Amino acid sequence: MDKVQIKVNDNGSLRVTGDVELVDAEGNVFQTKQSFSLCRCGLSKRMPFCDGSHKGTFQSVVRAE
Repeated sequence: MDKVQIKVNDNGSLRVTGDVELVDAEGNVFQTKQSFSLCRCGLSKRMPFCDGSHKGTFQSVVRAE
């Protein structure tokens, strides 16, 4: 199994790259591609996916320590 990468974008989404299965709380599977973005701001109309609604309204920068 290849390593999956989740990148925390400054002031934006979580970018997921790799072979993953995304499921909701009831076990239903979301259709995804090899690379997709998850919403982190809660404003997306396409939850759990990012639709860019955060631009100009969401600020969050995360750094590893």
